[in-house]
Amino acid sequence: MFQRLAVDRGAILFDPERVDDPGWGLFDRARWNTRGALIAHTGGRGSIHFIEDRGRRWALRRYLRGGVVAHLVRERFLFLGEDRTRSFQELRLLATLLQMGLPVPAPVAAGYRRGCCTYMAELITERLFGAASLTEVLRAGRMNEACWAAIGRCLRRFHDAGVQHADLTANNIMLGEEGEVWLLDFDRGRLREPGAWRERVFDRLARSLAKITAGGIQWQPGFLVLRAAHDR
Repeated sequence: MFQRLAVDRGAILFDPERVDDPGWGLFDRARWNTRGALIAHTGGRGSIHFIEDRGRRWALRRYLRGGVVAHLVRERFLFLGEDRTRSFQELRLLATLLQMGLPVPAPVAAGYRRGCCTYMAELITERLFGAASLTEVLRAGRMNEACWAAIGRCLRRFHDAGVQHADLTANNIMLGEEGEVWLLDFDRGRLREPGAWRERVFDRLARSLAKITAGGIQWQPGFLVLRAAHDR
């Protein structure tokens, strides 16, 4: 499905059906900005921009570190081989999940560039146009039991397929206008046998909800609806 192209100090993988001008320029924010096609986006840990150009609606993400180490090294990772770069792994996982019929954004291209022993990485996916994150919907006061239940059923589909999301937060759950649910950001995600990791996914989501609703928004009743729909 994907084609590989060597670039200066690295490589890219891309879907030839979606990319007609492959090269590192796909990830060049200055280039897109000059064309008036770049839209900044805030939310989540990653460096996210949207690209709208000649009918293309893409989301461009640079991989960034979180936690304490981010204060020292923000966007560099230890290079352990091309196939183990975060961008290549996530691109291939997204393609697999799409083939399984799971609701994720379509992968477009991934790239990395090396330094001495480290690399930086980028990923492009199709933008879920018209969708809003759980964070946005919750803060706007538009969540209801049907939305919470839809998220629970969506997570059950992923879990039944053995898909572990490594960092499920309210920013990584997208809701459509017709009740659709998608999951984003499968960095470090993987396929595995059922196990205790499912509870860790829910624990991470609960911490995220508690953080974004610190101003007093009630999320606990909705979370119980989500869990009930998942466990049914």
